[in-house]
Amino acid sequence: MTSGSITFRNGALFDGRGLHFGHATTFRDGTLAGTVPDESAPKDGQVVDLNGDILCPGFVDLQVNGGDGVMFNDDPSVDTIRRIADAHRRLGVASLLPTLITDTPEKTQAAIEAAIQAVRAGVPGVAGLHLEGPHLSVARKGAHDGALIRPMEEADLATLIEAAGELPCLMVTLAPESVSEKQVQALCEAGVLVSLGHSDADFVTCQRYATAGARCVTHLFNAMSQMGNREPGLVGAALANGGLSAGVIADGIHVHPEVMRAAWAAKTAPGQVFLVSDAMAVAGTDQTAFELEGRRITRTDGRLTLEDGTLAGADLDLTTAIRTLVTQVGVPLQDALAAATTYPATLIGQTAAQPLRYDMMIRISADLDSCSWLPDQG
Repeated sequence: MTSGSITFRNGALFDGRGLHFGHATTFRDGTLAGTVPDESAPKDGQVVDLNGDILCPGFVDLQVNGGDGVMFNDDPSVDTIRRIADAHRRLGVASLLPTLITDTPEKTQAAIEAAIQAVRAGVPGVAGLHLEGPHLSVARKGAHDGALIRPMEEADLATLIEAAGELPCLMVTLAPESVSEKQVQALCEAGVLVSLGHSDADFVTCQRYATAGARCVTHLFNAMSQMGNREPGLVGAALANGGLSAGVIADGIHVHPEVMRAAWAAKTAPGQVFLVSDAMAVAGTDQTAFELEGRRITRTDGRLTLEDGTLAGADLDLTTAIRTLVTQVGVPLQDALAAATTYPATLIGQTAAQPLRYDMMIRISADLDSCSWLPDQG
């Protein structure tokens, strides 16, 4: 929207900080002009009845492996990034990190170069890059190719530090088994967002790596050492350490709703649990199968699995994840919306535009079943 006035009433506004019911929201010349009680809604300009729907800033997704039928690993290029970003925009995502799953050094370098070029070209929604591997633990590899997992060498470290200087955000998932504390410290000092994941490391080790600078944990509970009665593992470190935030795949498959409920209650602030889609090629499509580096992945009843049954990413969008949190986990709607917007945005250093802009807002249905961007008002 570039001109004129439009007012939304009979719904709710989530402004990134709070959820406001019973207030009319007016945008004038493309920016938020104010909110007033519904009964005092302006009569001038266009008035839209939300019928209980919610206005919310577009989602922020820090783990997006693919979409629109393609995987980033298939062809790490600007065209692939653009195609993936377009697919996720249709799902309400305003900002994302295209994510490369463990691959060869050549593919990793190509992904870095593509992300840098995409940012420079202003590809809408691209906030940087997430490298999930290859410096992981084979014992917790999940769907990653164990033959490509390897320790971080000095050349790898130099490559990542250089990339961090060229990208608004470089997120790297790594495991203590393959990376030293000194290397983590160097990465963090260079501005890399280090996330612990695909690791079997114990609680004490994970706490040391947080002290070295790690600020995040990748897909909490999945592909990591679990919380036990005598050994809290990486799960325990993620929940106990206020310096760590943690992404979670809230599809009710990767993590049981009751486990998510416990995590939400146990998480130590200021770090937060936030939502990720871990989306694969099928996002935004009706595809029932695809290939990842020659390995077939099948889509069945909301699950993506390798032939041996191993979960391989998620068949999930963030609107569905919000609905899962609210209806199955019992997370308040305001907190669930923040987990898809404010929390991940803050983690990568994004701050919401103030005042809110019309073109950054999505409309989420009252039943949390769908979302859409606000229509262009000219």
